[in-house]
Amino acid sequence: MLSLRHKLLVGFGGLLLIMALIGIRGIMQVSDLRGAIQAIMSENYRSVVACQDMKEAIERIDDGALFLLLGYRQDGLIAINRNVAEFEKALDIEQHNITMPGEGEQAAQLQALFNEYKSLMVTWEDSPLSSQDLKRIYFTELKPLFTQIKDTAERILSMNQLNMHQASQQARYKAAQARREMYALLVLGAFLAVGYVFLMGKWILRPIKRLTSSVDEIRQGNLDLVVASDARDEIGHLSEAFNEMTVSLREARRSDEARLLRLQHSAQQTFNSLPNVVAIADLDGTIEMATETARNIFGLKRGIRIKDLPYNWLDDVFERARTGIAKPGEKDTAPIIQHFHNVEEHYFRPMAVPILDNFKHVTGVILIVNDITDQLEQDEMKKGSISTVSHQLKTPLTSVRMALHILLEEKVGPLNPRQLDLLAAAQEESDRLNRIIENLLDISRIESGKAALEIHAVPAHQIVHEALQSFRTAARDKGIELVSSLPDDLPDVLADTAQIGHIFANLLSNALKHTGSGGTITISASKEPDSVRFSVTDTGRGIPEQHLASVFDRFFRIPGQETESGTGLGLAIVKEIAEAHGGTVNAQSTVGVGSTFSFTLERSDVIEHKENPRD
Repeated sequence: MLSLRHKLLVGFGGLLLIMALIGIRGIMQVSDLRGAIQAIMSENYRSVVACQDMKEAIERIDDGALFLLLGYRQDGLIAINRNVAEFEKALDIEQHNITMPGEGEQAAQLQALFNEYKSLMVTWEDSPLSSQDLKRIYFTELKPLFTQIKDTAERILSMNQLNMHQASQQARYKAAQARREMYALLVLGAFLAVGYVFLMGKWILRPIKRLTSSVDEIRQGNLDLVVASDARDEIGHLSEAFNEMTVSLREARRSDEARLLRLQHSAQQTFNSLPNVVAIADLDGTIEMATETARNIFGLKRGIRIKDLPYNWLDDVFERARTGIAKPGEKDTAPIIQHFHNVEEHYFRPMAVPILDNFKHVTGVILIVNDITDQLEQDEMKKGSISTVSHQLKTPLTSVRMALHILLEEKVGPLNPRQLDLLAAAQEESDRLNRIIENLLDISRIESGKAALEIHAVPAHQIVHEALQSFRTAARDKGIELVSSLPDDLPDVLADTAQIGHIFANLLSNALKHTGSGGTITISASKEPDSVRFSVTDTGRGIPEQHLASVFDRFFRIPGQETESGTGLGLAIVKEIAEAHGGTVNAQSTVGVGSTFSFTLERSDVIEHKENPRD
């Protein structure tokens, strides 16, 4: 049995042999044709030309003799002498180019005749004969010799022309023969090429096609396929290796299926033990696994599509995670959802976590719906407790502050310096405690909705201008530049000017507190599709990145601040007021560069357009 390498060598070797034969035979035929053509050109052509030159020269000599007869002796002698030299030159060429039998005898005869003609011509030229005697010698002796010389040259010319014609016929014959041989070799090469193609299909292409078809079968999951091959070449070895591979794949599939089944059972049991609503969905939104709580409360059963459930919010959360809107590695949360289960009101916060493969491609989504009913109830209780405690503390604190004020004015008697210092410190702390209680009460009123907002359309430039006026003196005293950067085309916003004033007061006081002398505080604003974003940017020390997410939390104070950082309620009030206006808050900061706090307010022109779309 031939190997694949030997089969290729046989096929390509045959084609190479045919090409070599055609090439060698073509070279030989061209050489033969070249020889025939060379014979025509070099052997006969020179003789033909020489004979033509001799015929022309003897005619010119005869013309010179006629000139002598007519009395033009000088012209006749010139013509005779010049053409005698030409005739002898051509005759010499002919004598040295004898190529055919009999051509030499004819050339010798031609030489003898010309010698006789030349000697007679010399005698005739020098003899003092009369005109009649010269005519008689010319017509009886010279003219016959002239005719014989011309006829002999003509015979040599015809002999060479005949030979050239025969050589030409021979060349044509060889060319026709070469053409027939080339056609035969080409036909033979074509048959051999067709045979090689057939062998290629049988030896190589057919087994490769069989292997390709087998690969497609395996790609479709048919691991029970066995590739049949009776060859013992490399393709046969490849087929055997392919069969061994499918055996290994079948074993691996059985092992993987068993392990996967075991993992599925374990995962399902683990899921069933979870108290929360958790489900795993593929990229089509079909539930693959879910906890018992998820099945009971939201109907997230295996095989159910999320789009078929009556929960649009769940489909939105899934789509955000599937399409990558939610950043990889981060949870995507949605607003709190109210849902009734077993005639009980519950509140849930859904989130979706994309499942990524090694190439960071989303392969599935984990849906988590946390029940935050207890958390909200605890928050409400905490808020209520804070509000109640704040109200209870406010009355006695007012009495304490009044007593401290009376004592410091020494209306009940004089105080020594030590007593004055202690009472001043007590008054400062009581004022600070009063501010904390007032802030807590403000937050409670905003959250409970008791602080009614008087919202109306207000120019954005007016809000910023009023906010800056209250802080220009404090900024100048600290050596801080207070500037505004507002575009001219800012639209009006919907706001309660008093409450928005509290936002700017808190943001600007924080910026002044944390910006050193020589720094800059900038108030800017920019249009967004549905709102206007106001920003307060300082050049202070900045906030570490790990604390940015907590700056709007109540009582949060950045660790390690050297300057007194307040009660930790100012930014919480900013957030509550902004959200009460339907806006959002944001904080950005770089340590050593500064911070930017921003909030948004709805645009009045957008709201009016939504309410009156025909306008």
